[in-house]
Amino acid sequence: MRKRFRKTVKIALVMIYLVIIAGAVVRMTGSGMGCPDWPKCFGYYIPPTELSELQFKPNHDYKKGVVIIVNEELQVSKEDFTSAKNFNINNWEPYTAHDYAEFNPLHTWVEYVNRLLGALSGIPILIFTIMSIWLWKDRKRFLLLSIFTVIAMGFQAWLGKTVVDSNLAPYKITIHMVMALVIVAVILYLIFASKTSFKNQKFDKTFRNGIIIATLLSLVQIILGTQVRQFVDIQNKLNGYFNWDITAIAPMEFYVHRTLSIVLLLINLWLFYRNRKLNLGYNKFKLVLICIGLEIATGIAMYYFNFPFSTQPLHLVIATIMIGIQFYIILESSRKHQPKTVKTST
Repeated sequence: MRKRFRKTVKIALVMIYLVIIAGAVVRMTGSGMGCPDWPKCFGYYIPPTELSELQFKPNHDYKKGVVIIVNEELQVSKEDFTSAKNFNINNWEPYTAHDYAEFNPLHTWVEYVNRLLGALSGIPILIFTIMSIWLWKDRKRFLLLSIFTVIAMGFQAWLGKTVVDSNLAPYKITIHMVMALVIVAVILYLIFASKTSFKNQKFDKTFRNGIIIATLLSLVQIILGTQVRQFVDIQNKLNGYFNWDITAIAPMEFYVHRTLSIVLLLINLWLFYRNRKLNLGYNKFKLVLICIGLEIATGIAMYYFNFPFSTQPLHLVIATIMIGIQFYIILESSRKHQPKTVKTST
Protein backbone atom coordinates (compact mmCIF):
# COMPACT_ATOMS: atom_id res chain seq x y z
CA MET A 1 0.00 0.00 0.00
CA ARG A 2 2.85 2.39 0.82
CA LYS A 3 4.41 1.88 -2.62
CA ARG A 4 1.05 2.41 -4.34
CA PHE A 5 0.48 5.49 -2.19
CA ARG A 6 3.84 6.95 -3.23
CA LYS A 7 3.18 6.21 -6.91
CA THR A 8 -0.20 7.97 -6.75
CA VAL A 9 1.36 10.97 -5.02
CA LYS A 10 3.91 11.20 -7.85
CA ILE A 11 1.08 11.20 -10.39
CA ALA A 12 -0.54 14.04 -8.43
CA LEU A 13 2.73 16.00 -8.56
CA VAL A 14 2.92 15.63 -12.35
CA MET A 15 -0.70 16.78 -12.65
CA ILE A 16 -0.05 19.85 -10.48
CA TYR A 17 2.90 20.82 -12.66
CA LEU A 18 0.73 20.38 -15.77
CA VAL A 19 -1.74 22.82 -14.19
CA ILE A 20 1.11 25.28 -13.55
CA ILE A 21 2.23 24.92 -17.19
CA ALA A 22 -1.35 25.45 -18.38
CA GLY A 23 -1.63 28.51 -16.17
CA ALA A 24 1.57 29.90 -17.68
CA VAL A 25 0.14 29.38 -21.17
CA VAL A 26 -3.01 31.18 -20.06
CA ARG A 27 -0.91 34.17 -19.02
CA MET A 28 1.20 34.03 -22.19
CA THR A 29 -1.85 34.09 -24.45
CA GLY A 30 -3.82 36.55 -22.33
CA SER A 31 -6.60 33.99 -21.86
CA GLY A 32 -7.27 34.60 -18.18
CA MET A 33 -10.75 35.96 -18.88
CA GLY A 34 -11.53 33.46 -21.64
CA CYS A 35 -14.22 32.09 -19.33
CA PRO A 36 -15.78 35.08 -17.56
CA ASP A 37 -17.66 32.99 -15.00
CA TRP A 38 -16.65 30.13 -12.69
CA PRO A 39 -16.72 27.12 -12.42
CA LYS A 40 -18.62 26.87 -15.72
CA CYS A 41 -17.66 28.75 -18.88
CA PHE A 42 -20.38 31.11 -20.12
CA GLY A 43 -22.72 28.91 -18.11
CA TYR A 44 -21.72 25.71 -19.94
CA TYR A 45 -19.74 22.67 -18.84
CA ILE A 46 -18.28 22.56 -22.37
CA PRO A 47 -17.64 26.10 -23.60
CA PRO A 48 -18.90 27.61 -26.86
CA THR A 49 -16.76 27.75 -29.98
CA GLU A 50 -18.51 30.54 -31.88
CA LEU A 51 -19.79 33.99 -30.96
CA SER A 52 -23.24 33.11 -32.33
CA GLU A 53 -23.68 30.71 -29.40
CA LEU A 54 -23.47 33.68 -27.03
CA GLN A 55 -25.97 35.85 -28.87
CA PHE A 56 -29.69 35.92 -28.15
CA LYS A 57 -31.73 33.40 -30.13
CA PRO A 58 -35.53 33.49 -30.46
CA ASN A 59 -37.49 30.31 -29.71
CA HIS A 60 -34.47 28.79 -27.99
CA ASP A 61 -34.38 26.67 -24.82
CA TYR A 62 -32.15 28.36 -22.25
CA LYS A 63 -30.99 26.71 -19.05
CA LYS A 64 -30.58 28.54 -15.77
CA GLY A 65 -27.14 30.18 -15.51
CA VAL A 66 -26.43 30.35 -19.25
CA VAL A 67 -24.54 33.51 -20.20
CA ILE A 68 -25.06 35.60 -23.34
CA ILE A 69 -23.59 38.89 -24.52
CA VAL A 70 -26.09 41.73 -25.06
CA ASN A 71 -24.91 45.26 -25.91
CA GLU A 72 -21.38 44.40 -24.74
CA GLU A 73 -22.68 43.21 -21.38
CA LEU A 74 -23.03 39.73 -19.89
CA GLN A 75 -26.56 38.59 -19.12
CA VAL A 76 -27.33 35.45 -17.09
CA SER A 77 -30.58 33.52 -17.44
CA LYS A 78 -32.56 33.46 -14.19
CA GLU A 79 -34.42 30.17 -14.83
CA ASP A 80 -34.98 27.53 -17.48
CA PHE A 81 -37.16 29.05 -20.19
CA THR A 82 -37.89 29.15 -23.92
CA SER A 83 -37.19 32.55 -25.44
CA ALA A 84 -39.78 34.53 -27.37
CA LYS A 85 -39.19 36.32 -30.65
CA ASN A 86 -37.70 39.36 -28.92
CA PHE A 87 -35.26 39.65 -26.06
CA ASN A 88 -37.09 39.93 -22.71
CA ILE A 89 -34.94 41.48 -19.98
CA ASN A 90 -37.18 39.95 -17.30
CA ASN A 91 -35.70 36.52 -18.07
CA TRP A 92 -32.17 37.76 -17.50
CA GLU A 93 -30.01 39.47 -14.92
CA PRO A 94 -26.69 41.24 -15.44
CA TYR A 95 -23.47 39.47 -14.46
CA THR A 96 -22.12 41.74 -11.74
CA ALA A 97 -18.81 40.10 -10.71
CA HIS A 98 -17.01 42.14 -13.40
CA ASP A 99 -17.73 44.04 -16.63
CA TYR A 100 -15.55 42.00 -19.01
CA ALA A 101 -17.80 40.90 -21.90
CA GLU A 102 -15.65 39.69 -24.79
CA PHE A 103 -15.43 36.34 -26.54
CA ASN A 104 -12.30 34.92 -28.09
CA PRO A 105 -12.60 31.18 -28.84
CA LEU A 106 -8.85 30.61 -28.45
CA HIS A 107 -8.78 32.33 -25.07
CA THR A 108 -11.90 30.50 -23.97
CA TRP A 109 -10.55 27.05 -24.75
CA VAL A 110 -7.07 27.74 -23.35
CA GLU A 111 -8.66 28.80 -20.06
CA TYR A 112 -11.07 25.85 -20.21
CA VAL A 113 -8.19 23.35 -20.60
CA ASN A 114 -6.47 25.00 -17.65
CA ARG A 115 -9.57 24.52 -15.51
CA LEU A 116 -10.06 20.97 -16.76
CA LEU A 117 -6.51 20.03 -15.78
CA GLY A 118 -7.09 21.63 -12.39
CA ALA A 119 -10.16 19.46 -11.85
CA LEU A 120 -8.38 16.31 -13.05
CA SER A 121 -5.44 16.97 -10.74
CA GLY A 122 -7.79 16.56 -7.80
CA ILE A 123 -8.50 12.92 -8.69
CA PRO A 124 -5.10 11.43 -7.70
CA ILE A 125 -5.13 13.65 -4.61
CA LEU A 126 -8.47 12.21 -3.52
CA ILE A 127 -7.20 8.70 -4.27
CA PHE A 128 -4.02 8.98 -2.22
CA THR A 129 -6.01 10.61 0.60
CA ILE A 130 -8.25 7.53 0.73
CA MET A 131 -5.19 5.28 0.53
CA SER A 132 -3.59 7.12 3.45
CA ILE A 133 -6.38 5.85 5.72
CA TRP A 134 -4.89 2.35 5.45
CA LEU A 135 -1.50 3.79 6.47
CA TRP A 136 -2.86 5.62 9.51
CA LYS A 137 -1.46 3.14 12.02
CA ASP A 138 2.16 3.55 10.89
CA ARG A 139 2.14 6.98 9.21
CA LYS A 140 -0.48 9.24 10.78
CA ARG A 141 0.99 12.33 9.13
CA PHE A 142 0.22 10.87 5.69
CA LEU A 143 -3.52 11.16 6.28
CA LEU A 144 -3.25 14.57 7.94
CA LEU A 145 -1.16 16.00 5.11
CA SER A 146 -3.37 14.35 2.50
CA ILE A 147 -6.45 15.97 4.01
CA PHE A 148 -4.58 19.28 4.10
CA THR A 149 -3.79 18.88 0.39
CA VAL A 150 -7.47 18.29 -0.42
CA ILE A 151 -8.43 21.41 1.55
CA ALA A 152 -5.62 23.38 -0.13
CA MET A 153 -6.87 22.30 -3.57
CA GLY A 154 -10.36 23.48 -2.66
CA PHE A 155 -8.94 26.80 -1.47
CA GLN A 156 -6.91 27.05 -4.68
CA ALA A 157 -10.06 26.51 -6.73
CA TRP A 158 -11.79 29.27 -4.76
CA LEU A 159 -8.78 31.53 -5.37
CA GLY A 160 -9.18 30.80 -9.09
CA LYS A 161 -12.77 32.02 -8.89
CA THR A 162 -11.75 35.23 -7.11
CA VAL A 163 -9.05 35.85 -9.74
CA VAL A 164 -11.69 35.65 -12.50
CA ASP A 165 -14.25 37.69 -10.55
CA SER A 166 -11.64 40.41 -9.97
CA ASN A 167 -10.80 40.52 -13.70
CA LEU A 168 -7.28 39.23 -12.98
CA ALA A 169 -6.34 41.43 -10.01
CA PRO A 170 -2.51 41.28 -9.80
CA TYR A 171 -2.17 40.52 -6.09
CA LYS A 172 -4.68 37.67 -6.35
CA ILE A 173 -2.69 36.11 -9.19
CA THR A 174 0.40 36.21 -6.97
CA ILE A 175 -1.44 34.54 -4.07
CA HIS A 176 -2.76 31.93 -6.51
CA MET A 177 0.80 31.15 -7.63
CA VAL A 178 2.20 30.94 -4.09
CA MET A 179 -0.63 28.59 -3.06
CA ALA A 180 0.26 26.29 -5.95
CA LEU A 181 3.83 26.13 -4.63
CA VAL A 182 2.56 25.27 -1.13
CA ILE A 183 0.63 22.33 -2.61
CA VAL A 184 3.76 21.23 -4.52
CA ALA A 185 5.79 21.37 -1.29
CA VAL A 186 3.32 19.21 0.64
CA ILE A 187 3.16 16.64 -2.16
CA LEU A 188 6.97 16.53 -2.37
CA TYR A 189 7.12 15.90 1.36
CA LEU A 190 4.66 13.01 1.00
CA ILE A 191 6.82 11.56 -1.80
CA PHE A 192 9.93 11.85 0.34
CA ALA A 193 8.36 10.56 3.57
CA SER A 194 6.87 7.52 1.82
CA LYS A 195 10.27 6.31 0.60
CA THR A 196 11.21 2.83 1.78
CA SER A 197 14.96 3.47 1.65
CA PHE A 198 17.28 6.46 1.74
CA LYS A 199 20.52 7.12 -0.10
CA ASN A 200 23.82 7.27 1.73
CA GLN A 201 23.96 11.07 1.77
CA LYS A 202 25.88 13.07 4.36
CA PHE A 203 24.52 15.65 6.73
CA ASP A 204 26.20 19.04 6.63
CA LYS A 205 24.62 21.86 8.62
CA THR A 206 26.24 24.57 6.52
CA PHE A 207 24.97 23.04 3.29
CA ARG A 208 21.49 22.57 4.74
CA ASN A 209 21.29 26.19 5.92
CA GLY A 210 22.55 27.33 2.53
CA ILE A 211 19.96 25.38 0.55
CA ILE A 212 17.19 26.72 2.82
CA ILE A 213 18.34 30.28 2.13
CA ALA A 214 18.61 29.55 -1.61
CA THR A 215 15.08 28.10 -1.66
CA LEU A 216 13.60 31.08 0.18
CA LEU A 217 15.40 33.39 -2.24
CA SER A 218 13.91 31.44 -5.15
CA LEU A 219 10.45 32.00 -3.65
CA VAL A 220 11.13 35.74 -3.40
CA GLN A 221 12.27 35.68 -7.02
CA ILE A 222 9.06 33.99 -8.15
CA ILE A 223 6.96 36.59 -6.31
CA LEU A 224 9.01 39.45 -7.78
CA GLY A 225 8.72 37.80 -11.19
CA THR A 226 4.92 37.77 -10.99
CA GLN A 227 5.01 41.48 -10.16
CA VAL A 228 7.21 42.19 -13.18
CA ARG A 229 4.79 40.15 -15.27
CA GLN A 230 1.92 42.28 -13.99
CA PHE A 231 3.79 45.37 -15.18
CA VAL A 232 4.25 43.74 -18.59
CA ASP A 233 0.53 42.96 -18.82
CA ILE A 234 -0.37 46.58 -18.02
CA GLN A 235 2.03 47.92 -20.64
CA ASN A 236 0.60 45.51 -23.23
CA LYS A 237 -2.88 46.87 -22.55
CA LEU A 238 -1.71 50.48 -22.76
CA ASN A 239 0.65 50.26 -25.74
CA GLY A 240 -0.30 47.11 -27.62
CA TYR A 241 1.15 43.63 -27.39
CA PHE A 242 4.88 44.26 -26.73
CA ASN A 243 4.74 47.44 -28.79
CA TRP A 244 7.07 49.00 -26.22
CA ASP A 245 10.62 48.60 -24.87
CA ILE A 246 11.14 47.33 -21.33
CA THR A 247 14.74 48.60 -21.34
CA ALA A 248 13.34 52.14 -21.33
CA ILE A 249 10.60 51.81 -18.70
CA ALA A 250 11.51 48.80 -16.55
CA PRO A 251 10.14 49.11 -12.96
CA MET A 252 12.26 48.90 -9.81
CA GLU A 253 11.00 45.33 -9.19
CA PHE A 254 12.68 44.27 -12.40
CA TYR A 255 16.11 45.51 -11.33
CA VAL A 256 15.73 43.97 -7.87
CA HIS A 257 14.69 40.72 -9.56
CA ARG A 258 17.73 40.84 -11.87
CA THR A 259 20.16 41.65 -9.03
CA LEU A 260 18.83 38.85 -6.82
CA SER A 261 19.24 36.42 -9.71
CA ILE A 262 23.00 37.05 -9.55
CA VAL A 263 22.96 36.48 -5.79
CA LEU A 264 20.94 33.29 -6.27
CA LEU A 265 23.40 32.05 -8.89
CA LEU A 266 26.40 32.66 -6.63
CA ILE A 267 24.80 30.93 -3.63
CA ASN A 268 23.89 27.88 -5.69
CA LEU A 269 27.35 27.71 -7.28
CA TRP A 270 28.85 27.72 -3.81
CA LEU A 271 26.45 24.99 -2.67
CA PHE A 272 27.32 22.93 -5.75
CA TYR A 273 31.03 23.34 -4.98
CA ARG A 274 30.55 22.37 -1.34
CA ASN A 275 28.45 19.35 -2.30
CA ARG A 276 31.21 18.11 -4.60
CA LYS A 277 34.16 19.00 -2.36
CA LEU A 278 32.72 17.21 0.68
CA ASN A 279 31.13 14.47 -1.40
CA LEU A 280 27.76 15.02 0.27
CA GLY A 281 25.90 13.00 -2.34
CA TYR A 282 23.11 15.43 -3.33
CA ASN A 283 23.09 14.53 -7.01
CA LYS A 284 19.87 16.43 -7.74
CA PHE A 285 21.78 19.68 -7.29
CA LYS A 286 22.97 19.42 -10.89
CA LEU A 287 19.34 19.90 -11.93
CA VAL A 288 19.18 23.11 -9.90
CA LEU A 289 22.12 24.57 -11.84
CA ILE A 290 20.55 23.51 -15.15
CA CYS A 291 17.34 25.29 -14.16
CA ILE A 292 19.29 28.43 -13.18
CA GLY A 293 21.07 28.39 -16.53
CA LEU A 294 17.74 28.14 -18.37
CA GLU A 295 16.29 30.90 -16.20
CA ILE A 296 19.19 33.20 -17.07
CA ALA A 297 18.85 32.37 -20.78
CA THR A 298 15.09 33.07 -20.89
CA GLY A 299 15.54 36.19 -18.74
CA ILE A 300 18.15 37.58 -21.15
CA ALA A 301 15.92 36.76 -24.11
CA MET A 302 12.98 38.59 -22.55
CA TYR A 303 14.99 41.69 -21.69
CA TYR A 304 17.09 42.13 -24.82
CA PHE A 305 14.76 40.65 -27.44
CA ASN A 306 11.47 42.07 -26.20
CA PHE A 307 9.88 38.91 -24.82
CA PRO A 308 10.06 36.30 -27.60
CA PHE A 309 7.02 34.06 -27.75
CA SER A 310 6.91 31.37 -25.02
CA THR A 311 9.85 32.75 -23.02
CA GLN A 312 7.57 34.03 -20.24
CA PRO A 313 5.79 30.75 -19.46
CA LEU A 314 9.08 28.86 -19.77
CA HIS A 315 10.69 31.27 -17.30
CA LEU A 316 7.91 30.70 -14.77
CA VAL A 317 7.63 26.93 -15.21
CA ILE A 318 11.39 26.43 -14.88
CA ALA A 319 11.36 28.52 -11.70
CA THR A 320 8.63 26.35 -10.16
CA ILE A 321 10.49 23.17 -11.11
CA MET A 322 13.71 24.55 -9.62
CA ILE A 323 12.15 25.51 -6.30
CA GLY A 324 10.55 22.07 -6.13
CA ILE A 325 13.96 20.40 -6.56
CA GLN A 326 15.48 22.72 -3.96
CA PHE A 327 12.76 21.89 -1.46
CA TYR A 328 13.29 18.16 -2.02
CA ILE A 329 17.03 18.60 -1.39
CA ILE A 330 16.13 20.32 1.90
CA LEU A 331 14.18 17.21 2.85
CA GLU A 332 17.08 14.98 1.84
CA SER A 333 19.51 17.06 3.90
CA SER A 334 17.61 16.53 7.14
CA ARG A 335 19.90 15.15 9.85
CA LYS A 336 17.62 12.28 10.89
CA HIS A 337 17.81 10.73 7.41
CA GLN A 338 21.61 10.87 7.20
CA PRO A 339 23.75 7.94 8.38
CA LYS A 340 26.94 9.98 8.09
CA THR A 341 28.05 13.38 9.33
CA VAL A 342 30.48 15.89 7.91
CA LYS A 343 32.52 17.42 10.71
CA THR A 344 34.36 20.06 8.74
CA SER A 345 32.68 23.42 8.11
CA THR A 346 35.09 24.66 5.50
